[in-house]
Parts: sequence; structure tokens; C-alpha cells
Amino acid sequence: MSALCDPPGAASPPRPPLSAQELSQEVKAFLSGLDPVQGTPLSPPAHARCALRLLRCLPPARHAALQHLRGLFDDQVCSHLLQRESGAPSPSPKACPGAEVLQEARRALAELVAANPRAWAPGVAAWASELMGQLSSKYSGRPGVPPAASLNELLQLWMSCPATRALLDIYSQCLAAMVGSCPDACVDALLDTSVQHSPHFDWVVAHVGSSFPGTIISRVLSCGLKDFCAHGGVGGEAAAPGTAGDKRVPKIASVVGILGHLASRHAGSIKQELLRMFHESLGSPREHHKATVPFLLQLALMSPALLAAVSPELVDSLQPAVLNQLHQHFSGVPRDELEGVVGVVVHLLCHTSAGALRTLRFLLATAAPASVITAPGPALHEGVREACERLLQLLLLHLQKLVHGRSSPSLAEGPARPVPFLEALRPHVRELCLDTLRMERKRCLWQHQLLALLAVHSAPHGAAEALFFLLALARSPEELALAPQLHAGLRAVLPDPLPAAVGAAVAQIHAGRLPEPQLAQLLRNLALLLQQPQPRDGDGDAGGGGEAAALGAALAKHLPDLAQLLLHPGAEVAEAACRLLAACPLPRALPPAHLLPCVRAAVHRFFAGLWAGEAAALAPGVKLLARLSSVSAAAAKAVLAQLVEGALGGRNAELFGGTAEPPPGQEATAPVPPPVSLLDTNRRFTAGLNTSGGVWSVFHAGVIGGGPKPAPGGGRRGAEELSRNTQTFLSLVLRCCRGSGPAVGAEAAKAVAAALVEAVCPEAAGAELSWPPEELARATVERDLRILRRFRQHPLLFPLLRLVAGGRPALCYCSVLLRGLLASLVAHWDACRAASTLASPWHLGASCSLVALLAEGSLLPPVLGNMHELFPELAPFEVHLLLLSVWGYLRENSPLPQKFTFQPELGAFRRDFGRDGDVGKHLAVLHSVLHRNIHRLGLL
Repeated sequence: MSALCDPPGAASPPRPPLSAQELSQEVKAFLSGLDPVQGTPLSPPAHARCALRLLRCLPPARHAALQHLRGLFDDQVCSHLLQRESGAPSPSPKACPGAEVLQEARRALAELVAANPRAWAPGVAAWASELMGQLSSKYSGRPGVPPAASLNELLQLWMSCPATRALLDIYSQCLAAMVGSCPDACVDALLDTSVQHSPHFDWVVAHVGSSFPGTIISRVLSCGLKDFCAHGGVGGEAAAPGTAGDKRVPKIASVVGILGHLASRHAGSIKQELLRMFHESLGSPREHHKATVPFLLQLALMSPALLAAVSPELVDSLQPAVLNQLHQHFSGVPRDELEGVVGVVVHLLCHTSAGALRTLRFLLATAAPASVITAPGPALHEGVREACERLLQLLLLHLQKLVHGRSSPSLAEGPARPVPFLEALRPHVRELCLDTLRMERKRCLWQHQLLALLAVHSAPHGAAEALFFLLALARSPEELALAPQLHAGLRAVLPDPLPAAVGAAVAQIHAGRLPEPQLAQLLRNLALLLQQPQPRDGDGDAGGGGEAAALGAALAKHLPDLAQLLLHPGAEVAEAACRLLAACPLPRALPPAHLLPCVRAAVHRFFAGLWAGEAAALAPGVKLLARLSSVSAAAAKAVLAQLVEGALGGRNAELFGGTAEPPPGQEATAPVPPPVSLLDTNRRFTAGLNTSGGVWSVFHAGVIGGGPKPAPGGGRRGAEELSRNTQTFLSLVLRCCRGSGPAVGAEAAKAVAAALVEAVCPEAAGAELSWPPEELARATVERDLRILRRFRQHPLLFPLLRLVAGGRPALCYCSVLLRGLLASLVAHWDACRAASTLASPWHLGASCSLVALLAEGSLLPPVLGNMHELFPELAPFEVHLLLLSVWGYLRENSPLPQKFTFQPELGAFRRDFGRDGDVGKHLAVLHSVLHRNIHRLGLL
């Protein structure tokens, strides 16, 4: 009994075994709690040491001794928490006898376990784990104890407590001692305690699992599988989604919790172990292997984290041989149990986001292979394909229920709950659209349904994105038909997503994210949809016409943005944009800020089509400009002004046989002058100074010493091409001038006239319309020569003036051009010394055209307007006299719009020449010329 009175301290040196009498006294002292010598009650430390001695020397008393030690650990935990609550500093171990006995107990149990692990480790481990569970649950509600959800804080608290730290060390030593032989008992005890005291016991599981990840993961799964089989999991039965699996299978909830804690740091080991269990179970006749797949499904149902960790690698491992084994594994399962497994798989697919695209493509490739040529290796069983096809159908059906069964979100409830499978597919809309557009047998139907569900799930942006990619990636009419089909389905459940899809397309174009071929394809596809016929029954939603109308309304809102594509450097993109805008309905009212850029871009595209020389490329530009001109009167004027300016300026003049003037500050390209020889210069000019290149040597004709000035270079184009270009341009201008009527409108012709004056002689724009006397024309000689030169450079001017003349009284606004041209022609014929007018063919043609223009525009009376028929038969001086008579008439009767009156019965303006006075005095020269040349003119 001297041991009862030993002073406390470190571990006592080994002593010989107690005799029977001493052992009897130790038992009596332990049971009575009294000192056998003095008869006084034992102190708690002394009583605990008595229990430790019995634990060493009397194995049958181990349960009673361990039960007594529970109180010691409980007291120490309570003291520790009280000190934390009071904020007092922790006492030293010597000042606290209980803490010293605690360490003695830890060392004693460690020695026993190390001496005989098989005998001591299972019982001590169960005792330690159960005690930790009881203490964790007992003190979980104390102030200062973190909630169970805060695992890190809870672990920090209990690891700072000496009592729980000692228990954890004891359990870890027991598990370490048994890990090489049979740790099932230790792990089973941990699972049992976790089931009873979870979640307060989770900190123990987390710490032990981090210390022994390999052992804990494999043994936890093994114990969970055994318990699953014991509770009726054999035969493929798994808990239905939404049922309380932990009540039916007690340990599986604990397994899920333990693996969930370990997944953050040991996900690779967990994934490897789960895949190993799956593959080992295939083809094995053992009873627990038959329940492995249902067990794993149940784990996945209860732990989305485990499902996310293992699903990508699991899909990759499902090769044809594995699939065939899996099919054989379930071939003998009853139908109702098999339906339950399929339901669980569908539920898991819908609620997992990891590797969703990979899983979808695997199911599609297995259910409907893209090619009949199979890869080398074992062939896939037909039942596998049928199972995957049914799985896909059930998956789509379940997704449809989840998507359309979601309640509409309100401000109080927040957004609708997302579907993880569809949520994971949101970043892969483009890939899904590409897969759908491959039009591969059954796949296309399934992918189209999935795309519609994804669009509804992620509306409104998802619907717009899906429509955009279908429109941008389609390359054939069959592929393009998928977009209207998707739109028709979405309109039944969502607000019309087409405006948002068009907005998304415009945003992608602005951001420059579309390469040129894809951008051109998108524009062509939109144009094809717009050109679909309208429905005749008035039901806009019944067919493609309704889709075209909705698309046209959405595109019209982005007209300025689309018009800028007409200026795209890529010819393919610009042509596709022109086709789209030519088919797109235009809004009734366009602000000038939107109208003018559209008109300029369309005119630029029209001339680009002329340069290309292809009728197919030109037709959309013509149609677009004609439609733009019909929007409003202001639009028509803008179109006509831009057309005239574009035809007469820059290189476009070459398209109509004209010559392009060099830009300001640049001279026309001249031949390189030969090297200057001073000797040759002196021989030619003797003592004269060589002023070649000087300021006084440059005239309109050329450079002195360098020969005539070369004419501006023009393109070598055939007469047929020039005629075709001119006819196309004039037809377009005439179409824009007529509008919806058969005749040229006066306002439109006036706009052309103003544009002509601005293009030919800008400084004379807005000049007086009245005709000055002949003497005053000398002050405008330079301007008149410039007007004449412009008429010679641009053959298109005379046809344009004839068009203006048809819209009376618009020709009056070209008075300054007519006056300058007439003055220059009069001066030419006055200086001409040739015997016949045929010596100056251009001036002869210009004189005839000018007089005909004046007559057609009702600026000359018919009797004077027909004199141009005589000009080819007359001498130059006679033409000069006749033109002077024309000048005199116009000077006395100025070409003013006020002289024209509108006649409603004709719907046009007419001029009454009877109000202008006697015309006879202006016919004297004409009569004289006729009499003088009667021998030649009598036959006319």
C-alpha cells in the first residue's frame, strides 16, 4: 500500500508485480475510495493513480479503471473552459495535481498499447473516441465554444485543452499501432462515435484523417460499404433522391462527413480510392462488390463535393470494356431496382457541375456515335447504347422539369435556384452550338433540346447568346433553320429574345471579336432570314415570315451600327452588310445624325460594286440606296447629293469615262524630264535665259521646254463597260428622283442641280440665276474655262443635266454652269478658224447638247431649241452667231423658277413662252443662216 502514498511526479520506475495481498488492498481502495491505512478518503489524483495501477496489474479491471478515468478527463475539460471564460492565466502543471495525473494516464495507456497493441489498442481507441465525443457534445453549448460549423475554430479550442489533446494523442497512438495489421476496430469506433455525436465530433475526424489519410479513407469506405450491405444495400438498391439516407444507413452519413473534411487536402487520395472500389466491383461475384455501385451512388447523393471530385475521371475511365462490364453487372438486377439506380444517376447528373460538358459529350458519343467506324478494341454492347440513349432522354426530361418548374423569382425570394448541370454549361454555349450545327443523326435533336433548356435557364442573356451563336456559325440553310426553331420555342416561355440576340451580335462586332469570315457569314445568315416570305394568313408567328418581321424590327434599331460595316476593309464583309441592309426594313423617321452616315456608307458601297464590275455585287447597293431615298424627302436629297459628289470626285470619275483630277497640292504625274544639257540649251536659245521650270513658264497647256502638259491619267476601260456603268448610275439616280411617282420630282431634280453646281464650281454655289450681259461675262473668264474643263473631264455631266431638265424648273438652278459653258463655247467658236465645225468634235457635241438641254428644260422656246440640228452643217462663225442669239434671249428672259407654273392636271410645272414677249428678233440670225445654207439645209 506504499504506492498509494507515493508522491506525485514523473513516471515511476518499473516495479515488480504486486502480490495478491497488495492487489486486494488496491481493489478495496479503488472501490471504497478510502485509504486502507489511515481510513481517510482518497484525493482525486490518488484515486486516479489507484485506477492506473489496477489498469497495469489487473486486466479484468480495465473497464472499471477506464470508466473512472472519464471523470478525471471531464474535470480537466471543465476546469479548462472555466479558466477561458474567466480569462485567468493557465496554471503550471505542478500547481494542478489533476493535470499531472492526466499526463501519467496518457503515458500509462501509451505503454500498454505499445506493449500489446492487439489486446489494448481496440478497447482504448473506442474508449478515447467515445469520451471525446461525449465531452464535445456535453460542452458544445458552453459560452466561448465555437459552433460546430466553424471547424477550424473548434479544432483550435479542443487542441488547446490538455485533456482532449491527451485523448486525441491516445487514439492516434492506438490507430498507428494497428494500422499495419487490422485498424478496422479503431476506425469503426471512430465512425460509431461520429454517428452519435456529429457534428460536434467532426474536429476529431478532421484531425485523425489528416494524420492518417490513406488508412482513414480506405477503412472509412470499407466500413461504410459493410454497413451499407448490412442494412439492405445489396442488390443495387439506393436511397431515392431527397430521402433521409442517414436514417436508413446509419454510418453512411458519418462516412460522408469524414470524407468531406478530408476532401480539401486529400482529394486525390479520395478520388483514387473511389475509382479503385468502382473498378474492383465490376465483374466480381462477391456479395459486397454487388453493392459497391449503389453505395457510391448513395455517397454521391449525400456529398456533392465527392461527386465533383470523382466525376471527370470516372467519365474518362468508362471505356468500352468497362461499359460492357457495367452492363453485365446490372443485367441481373430486378427492373424496379434498376429504375431506382437510373433515377439516382439522372438526379446526380442534373445536380453536378464538374465536367458537365465532358459528361454530356460522353453520353452523346455513346448513345449515337458520329461514325459507324469503331475504334480498335472490344465492341460496345448494344444494350449500352440503348441505356445511354434512355439516360439522355430521362436527363432532358428531368432538366425540363427543373427549369420550367422553378418559381418566378421575386424581390423577397431572390433569384431562382440554378440547376448545377446547366449552370456549368453556360460558359460553353458556343461549343454546344457548334456540336448542334453538325446535324449528326439523333444528336442534333437532343442538343437542340438541351440548348433550349439552357437558354431558358440562363435567360435573358443565355437565350440571346444561344441565338447569336446559331446565327453566326450556321453555314447552310439547313443549319440556319435551327435558329428560327429555337427562337419559336423560346418565345413561348420568354419575352422575345431576338432583340437581345441582335444587340449581342452588334456588341460582338463592335468589340472586334468576330473574324472576317465569321462576320460575313453572320451578315449573310441574317439577310437570308429577312428574305423569307411573309405569311399570307396574317399570323406573324406561324412561319418564317413572322420570324423575319421580328428580326427586321430588331435590326432596324441598330441601323447606324450596321451601316458602318459597309465601309469595312474586307470586301466580303462589306458585300454581306450591303445585302443585309438592302433586305432590312428601314424606320420611317431617321434622325440626320443616323441618316447621313448611312447614306455616305451606302454610296461608298455602290461605287465599290461598280469597281468590282459584278452585277450580283451591285444589285444590293442599288436596292439599298433606292430604299434609303424613299424614307423621306431629306433622305432622297442626301442620297442624290452623295451620288453626284461621288461620281464626279476622286477616282470614281474613271468609271464613267472621266478623268480624276489630282488632289490639291499635287500635280498630275508627268514623264521624267531628260537630263538638261547646257550646250543644247545655248544652241536653242542662244543668249536667252533658260527659264524652264520658272514661275512664268507654267500654263494650262504645259511647261515651256517640256512639251504639252500630259492629260490626267485615266483607266483604260472599254466603251461597253463605260456605257453600262453610266446606264446603271443614271438608272439609280432616276429611281431616286422619281420616288413613288412616274416622273422626276421637282425637288429631287433641284437637289441634283445643287449637287452638280457644288461639284463643278463650288465657288459659284448660290450665285444669281439671272443671265448677265455679254460684256460682263469677261470678268468670269477663268471660272468659265474651269467649268468647260470640268465638262470635258466628266462626260457624265450632260446626262445628269438632261435628268435635271426633266424635273422642271430644276434646270434654272444650274444657270451658272450653263452660262459658263455657253460663254466658253461662244469664245471657242469665235476663235475657231476651221472651215467646218467637224474640226472641233467635242465642242460641236457640247454645243448641240447644251441647246438641247436648254430646250428640254424650257429655258428656250421650241423654235430656238431645235437649232442644234443645224450645227454639224454650219461653219464655226455661224455657230458662234447662233449661240450669241441664244445668249441674247437668255439675257432678256432669265431662267428663273418664277416663270414656271404648276398644272395640276399634268402634275408638273410648265412654262408659257407667250408671256416672254416677241421671239422674232432673236430669230433673225437663224433665218439668215438658213437662207445662206439653203442648198445644204433644205434636205433636213
